[in-house]
Amino acid sequence: MRLPFMSMFMTSPFEGIQEHAEMIKECAWAFQEAIECHIAEKCLRFDELRDEVIRMESEADAIKRRIRGHLPIGTLMPVSKFQLFRYLREQDSVLDAMEDVLDWISYRSEPKIPIEVEKDFILLLDAVIEPIEELSKMVREAREYFRTYSEKQRSKVKEIIRALRRQEHEADKIEHRIKKAVFHMSTDAVTVFHTVRLAEIIGSIADHAENAGDMMRAMLAK
Repeated sequence: MRLPFMSMFMTSPFEGIQEHAEMIKECAWAFQEAIECHIAEKCLRFDELRDEVIRMESEADAIKRRIRGHLPIGTLMPVSKFQLFRYLREQDSVLDAMEDVLDWISYRSEPKIPIEVEKDFILLLDAVIEPIEELSKMVREAREYFRTYSEKQRSKVKEIIRALRRQEHEADKIEHRIKKAVFHMSTDAVTVFHTVRLAEIIGSIADHAENAGDMMRAMLAK
């Protein structure tokens, strides 16, 4: 059975990807508040905020499944399904990493982050929140590019991709600084391991955001 000609143009998967990116951005606010709560002395809302992140992650998964399962066969797209789904997987990994961070904290919520590296953890948190916010902007600008194929618009998307790389590099530097400091602290081995691993998982958020940027760059090259 042949598909009606106009139906080949009716579905834009980038609409769903934009919705997914916006959900990640919204989730990042609760994630940031949860980390700041964990660092604070008398914050009692960590579990509540973690549950909020888990709820939004579930909603984002539903969006992801909808994108994957409701893309009509024969729909004309500016990129291949393979590229599109690889991008979606990397964007979704940003959200998975946020949930992993909060899960890791919940395994050993006390003692909290060692005071010697508290400031650097705040800096690391800021460094990974920025690329999360850039993802939504990147998808929005990419949607416009694939609608118009304007070189000016293409340049806007590429600049965001470069920003993601710079932000990942900054997060990487802070992560290494935390690790170095932790290994020179006079504390028990479990605290060292838990703190180092926490820095790594937080840092992976920026890694996945950069990877998503690389996937987007590949789609722009087509």
